[in-house]
Amino acid sequence: MRLLGHISAAAALAGALTLGTGPAAAAEGLPPLRENAHVWNSLFAAAVGDEIRKNCPTMSARIFRALRGAHELEEHALSLGYTEEQIEAFLDSDDEQDRMRAQRDAYLARHGVKEGDAESYCRLGREEIARGSLTGWLLREKR
Repeated sequence: MRLLGHISAAAALAGALTLGTGPAAAAEGLPPLRENAHVWNSLFAAAVGDEIRKNCPTMSARIFRALRGAHELEEHALSLGYTEEQIEAFLDSDDEQDRMRAQRDAYLARHGVKEGDAESYCRLGREEIARGSLTGWLLREKR
C-alpha cells in the first residue's frame, strides 16, 4: 500500500501526511483525516522522530515499529471509509506537508532544538524516549 511505502521511504518514520483531503472526501461526507486526533498525532510523532533521527548522529529509527505503525494507520484510515485514492491525494498534498512541517518545527523550537545543533536534537530524542512518548517509541539511541 502506498502509505506504507511512503513512510518507509522517509526513513520508515514519517511523512507529513494528512489523509482524506480534496473533493473526493468532501463528496463522500468524510472530514479530512487530519481532523482525526489519532491519525494526526501519530503522524506528528513520526515527523518529529524523523527530524530527530536525521539530525542526531546517536539516534536511529526503530524500523519495524515504524513500518507496523504505518500499516496500522493506513488500515485505520481505510476502516473509516477513506479510499486508496484519497490516501494518494493526501500523500501528494504540498499544503498538508507544509502544515505538518510547520507544526513539527514549532514543537522542536519549543523544546529547545536549534538547527545545526545536533546535541539539541539528541537531547530531545532522549527526553522523548524517557517519557515513553510515541516519538520516543519510534526512536532508539545507538550504543
